[in-house]
Amino acid sequence: MPFLPFALPDIGDEEIAEVVDALRSGWLTTGPKTKRFEELFSELMGGAHAIAVNSATAGLHLALEAMGVGPGDEVITTPYTFTATAEVVRYLGAHPVFVDIDPVTLNIDPAGIEAKITPRTKVIEPVHFAGLACDMDPILRVAFRHGLRVLEDAAHSLPTTYKGRLIGTLDSDVAVFSFYATKTLATGEGGMIVTRCDDTAKRCRTMRLHGIDRDAFARYTSDKPAWYYEVVAPGYKYNMTDLAAAIGIHQLAKLVRFQKRREAMARRYDEAFADLPLILPAHAPEGDTHAWHLYVVRIKPEAGIGRDEFIRRASEMGIGCSVHFIPLHLHPYWRDTYGLKPEDFPNATEAFRGAVSLPLYTKMTDEDQERVISVVRTLLA
Repeated sequence: MPFLPFALPDIGDEEIAEVVDALRSGWLTTGPKTKRFEELFSELMGGAHAIAVNSATAGLHLALEAMGVGPGDEVITTPYTFTATAEVVRYLGAHPVFVDIDPVTLNIDPAGIEAKITPRTKVIEPVHFAGLACDMDPILRVAFRHGLRVLEDAAHSLPTTYKGRLIGTLDSDVAVFSFYATKTLATGEGGMIVTRCDDTAKRCRTMRLHGIDRDAFARYTSDKPAWYYEVVAPGYKYNMTDLAAAIGIHQLAKLVRFQKRREAMARRYDEAFADLPLILPAHAPEGDTHAWHLYVVRIKPEAGIGRDEFIRRASEMGIGCSVHFIPLHLHPYWRDTYGLKPEDFPNATEAFRGAVSLPLYTKMTDEDQERVISVVRTLLA
C-alpha cells in the first residue's frame, strides 16, 4: 500500500480554475483576488478588518508592531506552540514570558497568567492549540484589569467557536490565522490579520508592504500617477499574492464542509481508541466548534511503547505521524536565553513526552482512516 502522509491539502477544480484566471489576468502579486479574499473573510468575521499576509508569522509580527510592542516589553504566551508565536516577540526586541498549559486542553492556563504580569507586560498572546479555543473570558478579564492588549494566535482555529462566537469575533484586539499547506484552510503559504481597531488595521496594512502608503494594486488602479507612492515607515515585505488568494477564495467556501468532515473523523478515532492506553484530545464544550486542525493523542506510560518508537514503527507500516509540539522551553535558544527548565512547565513537559499527531485531513478516505486505526491498534492493543 502507498505511504499515507500526515497531511495533504484538499484542492479542487475551483481553486485550480481561479489560479489559472489569476495567471491569465497578469496579476500575480497583491491584486483583485487578494482584495476579494479579504472581503469574503471580513464578511465571515462580522465586518472586521481582514488583512491578508504571506504567513501567520508575518501577521503576528505586524500585529505586535502595530500594538507598540518594542525593546524591553513583555508578551505573555504559552510554551506549547510553534516557535513563531514567540520569535515574533524577539523580532521587536521584546521578551516572551511563558505560562504553563492546562493538562486537559493543552491551551494556556488562564489561572497562571496574572502572576506573570509585570510593569513591562504589554500583550497576552494565547494560542488555540489544535483547533480548540482557549478559555478566553478569564484571559480577557485579566487583560482588561491590567490594561493589556490581547493577540490571539489563531493559526489552528478556523472555524473554531468560543461560547457561540467565531474566533476572530471575540473582544480581543487582534486574531491571526494561518493558511499553511496543512491548515484547515490552505493556500500553501499565507495568513490573515483580523481586527476591529481602525488604527491597528491601518498600521498593519502600511507595514506589510515596505511602509508604503498604498499597495501595488491601489497604485495601478488609482487616478494618481502609477509611479507615485510615499514611504511613511520602515516596513516589511509581508503581502499575500493573488495566486495564494485565488486558492483561499474557494477554500473559504468549503470551510464548513471541511470542518464537519474533520469532526466526523475525530469522533471515529475517539470510538476506535477508547479502550487503548491513550489520552484522547479534548473536545469543544457542548454547542461550540473545534476546528480539528490536529488530532493529538498522548501515549500513556503503561502502553509498553514509547512515543518515538511508536512513530518509527507506524512509519514502517506506512502511516505518517508527527509531534505537535516540542515545547519552546526545551529548545536550545529559548532554554538558554531565558534559563528555562523542564520542571518550570510540568504540564507542557509531560504532554510532550507522549504526544503524537495522527493523520487527519479531508482528502483521507474512510479506508485511509481505517488503515491508521489498524496500525494504532496493532501497536497499542
